[in-house]
Amino acid sequence: MLTDRQRHEAAELLRSAEQHVSPIAPLTEAFPGIGTEDAYEIQLVNIRHRLAAGAEVRGHKVGLSSPVMQRMMGVDEPDYGHLLHDMELRSDIAVRAARYCQPRVEVEVGFVLGDDLPGETCTPADVLAATERVVPALELIDSRIRDWRITIADTIADNASSAGYVIGEGRDPRDLDLKAIDARLTSGGELLAEGRSDAVLGDPTLSVAWLARTVARFGVPLKKGHVVLPGSCTRAVDVTAGATFTAEFSGLGSVSLSFI
Repeated sequence: MLTDRQRHEAAELLRSAEQHVSPIAPLTEAFPGIGTEDAYEIQLVNIRHRLAAGAEVRGHKVGLSSPVMQRMMGVDEPDYGHLLHDMELRSDIAVRAARYCQPRVEVEVGFVLGDDLPGETCTPADVLAATERVVPALELIDSRIRDWRITIADTIADNASSAGYVIGEGRDPRDLDLKAIDARLTSGGELLAEGRSDAVLGDPTLSVAWLARTVARFGVPLKKGHVVLPGSCTRAVDVTAGATFTAEFSGLGSVSLSFI
């Protein structure tokens, strides 16, 4: 367990790394006693810092939502981070890759809430009832930890390695089998990755319900209008300047993100 001063020091290291696009050594090296609770508090220190500067919460993302990634990190549940308004990206505006330390893209079936979700009692049925539409999504992930040498504490503290996201129009979730959406990521006509929506805990609605229950313990609601990214259907792919990435989803549509 870290002291409050150490948590603020760790948060400042991550802020500086992001601001100067200069990744740092793993926090677990500088703060050997860091645990999951410390990491979430460090994340919140930086989120509060951004909110005080005028940022707005637009939703949340879930990470480590596949059993393979959980085993790799030595955990038995996902993690989460915040999506802020200044992380929203657009398909028609190219993103400057040099803004980020070590950017990658992930393919996700996103959820746009049409109603507030219940908290600690949230079920997949509640998620379906509250979802206005599911959307094709690309999450831009980044690590302020050098060479992606992350432990679970490092990625949680670093806002679950989140940096941006773009979403498409989407459809009513009741019109789809959310466990059987095929996803493909291409760039320049080359297939880079493929997967299926059930890679996310077997059903992405389970991930959203887990998130609602988990953040409720900290007094955080998932509200109408929020975007929830439940986890990636495919492996992450490194970003290169000049590339355009397109994620295509069976029955759901597509979304693209370009980099300069």
